[in-house]
Amino acid sequence: MDLRDSLDVLMFVAACSVLLTGFPVAFTLAGVALAFGLIGMAFGVFDFGFMAALPQRIYGNMTNDVLIAVPLFVFMGTMLERSRVAEDLLENMGRLFGRLRGGLGFSVSIVGALLAASTGIVGATVVTMGLLALPTMLRRGYDASLATGSIAAAGTLGQIIPPSIVLVLLGDTLANSYQKAQLEQGIFSPETLSVGDLFAGALIPGLMLVGFYILYQVFRAAVDPKSSPAMPVEDDISTVELYKRTLRALVPPVALIVAVMGSILGGIATPTEAAALGAIGS
Repeated sequence: MDLRDSLDVLMFVAACSVLLTGFPVAFTLAGVALAFGLIGMAFGVFDFGFMAALPQRIYGNMTNDVLIAVPLFVFMGTMLERSRVAEDLLENMGRLFGRLRGGLGFSVSIVGALLAASTGIVGATVVTMGLLALPTMLRRGYDASLATGSIAAAGTLGQIIPPSIVLVLLGDTLANSYQKAQLEQGIFSPETLSVGDLFAGALIPGLMLVGFYILYQVFRAAVDPKSSPAMPVEDDISTVELYKRTLRALVPPVALIVAVMGSILGGIATPTEAAALGAIGS
């Protein structure tokens, strides 16, 4: 196969390889893209004339109202991580469900879904789960593969459960492509594809994933009880106090989810406006 036909695959492999070395993501993506752009020019695959449109492209991205939602959602997730809301929620949910066989796995999936719907980013969820839930699950005798798999699966929920940053970026690209395709078909009053439409379409599949994760953990606990044992009951905390703590930890992220997603799905605010509301709320 000609090298020019496999530059995209090589670029993907190079980006993953450099990321695995621990090099910063921003410099990795920019450096690999620049390097392979130069390689493409050397092989005649990439026309240097496209560089003339780069300033306009950068300016278009900077003035795109939809993309403003990305840093606002990132800020929202960072605030939730630093405020220890996620930590308190995971700790209390773990105590609440830990009395059941496989309960810690249930709490990881539920908290992962709540964090995904509160932040829209994957990093905060995975780091929080990895630092807090994984040591507890291993100490309680959970199978290592089940514990790490549950945390990794729950962490990826931020990619699909709204407000997902990936859906914001994808929605902007699809909206432009959709309008261009309709114009080429002679439709000069094209319909728009909004980020809110993608959020509404991704909500049910995201919740279905959470349900499937929990169903698998129930099945695993029934088939192999040793892989997910129940936690012993803590006598120093009463059931009423445990419910109070769980409710107190559950209210802030749920209120934030209702404020952000409710305003988008209800047509009250655009995703960018809802992201600003979520940033203030966090």
